[in-house]
Formats: sequence, C-alpha cells, structure tokens
Amino acid sequence: MERADEALKWLEQAEELDSSRPESFIYRIEAYARIGDHDRAEAMFYQALQFEGDHAPAYANMGESLMDRRDYKRAISCFRQAASADPLYPRVYARLAAAYAEVGRHDRARQLYLRELREAPGDIDTLLDLGCLLTDMNRLAEAGEKFRRVLEIESDHPDAHFHLGELAMRQHRVKEAIASFRLALRLSPSHPEVRRRLAEISISQGELGEARKLLRRELRELASNPRQFTVTDLEELGELLLDVRLPRDASQVFQVLLERRPDDARVLHLVSLAHFRCGERSQGMEYARRAVRLDPTLLSALHNMALACVHERQWGKARYYLDQALEIDGDDHSLRRLRLTLRAHRALESLGLFTSRRRILRRRGRARAG
Repeated sequence: MERADEALKWLEQAEELDSSRPESFIYRIEAYARIGDHDRAEAMFYQALQFEGDHAPAYANMGESLMDRRDYKRAISCFRQAASADPLYPRVYARLAAAYAEVGRHDRARQLYLRELREAPGDIDTLLDLGCLLTDMNRLAEAGEKFRRVLEIESDHPDAHFHLGELAMRQHRVKEAIASFRLALRLSPSHPEVRRRLAEISISQGELGEARKLLRRELRELASNPRQFTVTDLEELGELLLDVRLPRDASQVFQVLLERRPDDARVLHLVSLAHFRCGERSQGMEYARRAVRLDPTLLSALHNMALACVHERQWGKARYYLDQALEIDGDDHSLRRLRLTLRAHRALESLGLFTSRRRILRRRGRARAG
C-alpha cells in the first residue's frame, strides 16, 4: 500500500513480541529500502542472516535495495544467493535478469527471463520486463510478441499498450503510437510515463503548448504521489520541462531528484542547468562546482561553467574551465566553438579598453593645448 513508515512500526512491535523470528528483520529490509534508508535496510539484512533457515527472502530484499542504489554488481550477488537458497523463489531469476541487464549483459539477462517464463509462462511482469529488454536489444519484432502476449492474458493491461506505443514511436509510426498511449492513459490515468511520451511527440511536431499542458499535469501527479516517480522518471520529466522552456518547473523536479541522489554528479549538473536556464548564474555555478568536484570529467558541467564566466566577463576563469574541458575532449565541437567565442570576447574587450585609453589621452591632449 506504499505505507512503509506505518509498516515499520508494526514490524518493530513484532520483534518486541518475539525476537527469535527473522521475519520482522526480513520485511524491514524492504520497508527501509522503500523509504530510502538503505543503511538501515543493510543492517536489517545482516541481522536476518544471523537466524537459521531460509535466507532467500533476505537476499532477494537486499538485492532490491542494491538495485535502488544502482549497485548492480552486489545486487547480482544477492539475487544469485537467493536463487541458490531457493530456486523456486518467486521471480528471483527475473530480478537477477534485470540486474544483469543494467550492467550490459543483455544476452545473459534474456536467458534468465526465459528461464523464469519456463517456470511461470503466464507471468505478466516477466513478459513485460523481457519485452523491454528485447526493445533495448533492438529486437523489436520479438518485443512486440511479448507485449501482445500480455494482452492475450489481460486485454486491458495499460503497460502492454504503453510499450507497444513505444515500439511504434521507435518505428516512426506516430499515429499508432499516439493511439496506444491514449488507450494506456484511459486505462490508467495516473500512469507515470504516458504523458511524457505524448509530450515528446508534441515537441517533435512543434506543438509546445500541448506538451506543456501534458507536462504540467505530470507535475500535479508528482505533487500528489511522489513515490510513484522513479529516479529515471524525475530525470526525464525535468529534461522535458527544459525542452519546453519551463526551467523553473524543471528546477523543482531536479530538487526532488537531488533529495534522492544527493551525491550524484549528473543530478547536480541538471540542477545547475535549470538555474542557468532561469538566468540564475550564481546558483548554477554553485551546483556545477559541486558536480565537478564529484566527477572532474563531467564535460557538460565544465562547458556551462566556462560559458557562464564568459557572460560574466570573467575571462581568466572561463579559460580555466575551458582548458579543463578541452583536456577531457579536445575534439568536442561545442568546446572548440566556445574557445573561438572566448577569443573573440577577449579581443573585443581589449579593443574596447584600447579605444577608451585613446579617448582619455585625446581629452588630456586637448586640455593641455587649451
């Protein structure tokens, strides 16, 4: 029911009543992970392992916590341990497949999804996950088969219609994509991605007003149900808001993202970008510096910092950031253009200073002559 805080209270009472059972610890791994307290989730995991018996659910829940933290290698280890402890544990091979997919081992992930489907051929979640993997592998015909198989099992499943819409988008069948997305939206008005895909189509067709309307509805959905939005959802929503020239709204979305990923260089860069687009250069520079401290190779942040310094006529600082960026990628066209811009600005500045000095000397000459 997405009420993990309340669940924790009952689980703590369960431990007080009987501390010899592992269940309260196992479920608290999941509960703490749901509220983003992954350190406590890990503490519960190690406590659960102290008990004898089936450790598969503890490893599986810990794997989910690690997936949330993008620690995919450790997640793979946990899911493998869960599968070893209980080969019939629900969807353990599917979750192991998802972790392998995240580290780029797509073929291994596909094999594991197929193994899961041999055990449970009608599992809709696994069919959807496999369809998404096949889409990423550009095996679009096979992906479509999996999504249509879901509709054979459940004809009004919104996610299946949504993913068929995504396939149609990739194949440039725009009318078909719009029809699938609208059907998915009718079936599930709070679907977390449909409006963003429709907004993308509107942007591509130059209909920024329609895109803004869709994205503002998405903002209302975020305000009413923030936990429904994953890190990827927030990142995508913020970037689309920048695309339709709503940087203030994008900044608010990126701040929510920053609360979940406070030490993520890319997130800090996105916050800085929104501030720059709002004309707030000092705030933009502050977040960009934090991003570069975490990731000195973040080219886009260095580029924006150099550009901001050019606008502020801080030539020395602009040159410093630009040189750092060029060391990372000396062939980047935007950086080379910025270098030319910087040289032009400096030349104009020097010319202006030279002209001003000549005027002063002329005035002094006239004064002396008088």
